[in-house]
Amino acid sequence: MTFFTVVARGLIRRPVRTGLTVLGISVGIAAVVALVGISRGFSKSWETGMKARGTDIVVSNMGSSIIPKPFSTSIIDRIAHLPHIAATCGILVDLTSVENAQMIMVSARQWGGFSWNNLKLISGRMPRDAEEPAVLLGRTAADVLKKKVGDTIEIETGELSVVGIVDGDAWVENGSIILALPVLQKITGNAGKINAVDIRVTPSTSAGEVQLLCEQIDKLVPEARAVVASENITDSEVYRMAQAMSWGTSLLAVLVGVLGVMNTMLMTVFERTQEICVLLALGWQRHRIIRMVLWESATLGLLGGLAGALIGAVGVKILGMTPSLRGLLEPDLSVRLLAVSVAIAVGVGVVSGLYPAWRSSRLVPSRALQN
Repeated sequence: MTFFTVVARGLIRRPVRTGLTVLGISVGIAAVVALVGISRGFSKSWETGMKARGTDIVVSNMGSSIIPKPFSTSIIDRIAHLPHIAATCGILVDLTSVENAQMIMVSARQWGGFSWNNLKLISGRMPRDAEEPAVLLGRTAADVLKKKVGDTIEIETGELSVVGIVDGDAWVENGSIILALPVLQKITGNAGKINAVDIRVTPSTSAGEVQLLCEQIDKLVPEARAVVASENITDSEVYRMAQAMSWGTSLLAVLVGVLGVMNTMLMTVFERTQEICVLLALGWQRHRIIRMVLWESATLGLLGGLAGALIGAVGVKILGMTPSLRGLLEPDLSVRLLAVSVAIAVGVGVVSGLYPAWRSSRLVPSRALQN
């Protein structure tokens, strides 16, 4: 009988208990994959959207909300003269319910601004001018809203025509309703207001010069903050809170898994006291007994990690297809995240097995003679 045969037999002997323990770990790991994958995916999707639009710097006031607070369009005039700024585009963005979509991005853009340039028409046409009561739908948004060119759409109290379906080369863009800035300002009563300014810098601008430009904008515009586009979401307070809550909830679920594995391994040691003592009597060293218990608990962690990674990935994909979240959610299910999740599970197994392994090493061979 080999070492790993003994390890495998220890797990197979109580299949129901082993299965329930693996399930307990997998729930915790699924939580890690789902929650962390969703928060990272939202950040990554937003960053991809910024790159698709050609935005290098975003000026906004995120505060503690996921949607920036409105401010005056005069900000654009205050910063347009700064060096290294090639173009600006005022934005008014909102995350709201529209008809049958419980939550969808509405993105109003300054007419003629560069943020329109990445939109590729799939069908229909672009709005004729800044005042036309018309919208473009990203291809995912068109699917979610079940709209086609020629249909009308109701945003708050305004009824607008769908004049085109577009591909914006990014998940966030494709899940958005896009329209001219004056149209949304009129509908929402935000005349002269925007809540973000997209800035494109000159091609030769270095990263250091971009950072210096952000500092200059901050001095000129105290009511908002300039950040590099890739950090626009991750720099916000609400995103950091969401990240902390994601990891906090995940670690709580993992802790439950730790207790489950520890309980299982302690029960295993108690039930196999005689077997362990016989192995000691046959010449097994105490460190080998410790390794046996740790291998069993690590294997439980590995099985739970693999199952949890699969459950989390499938669960998030299904969640992303629900009507309320479709077009808003693109989880980041990278190989790295899945590998880290499985590694956490194996670590949970090893840590959970330390005390039972120590207990098993304290047994004495003479106990094998006891009934």
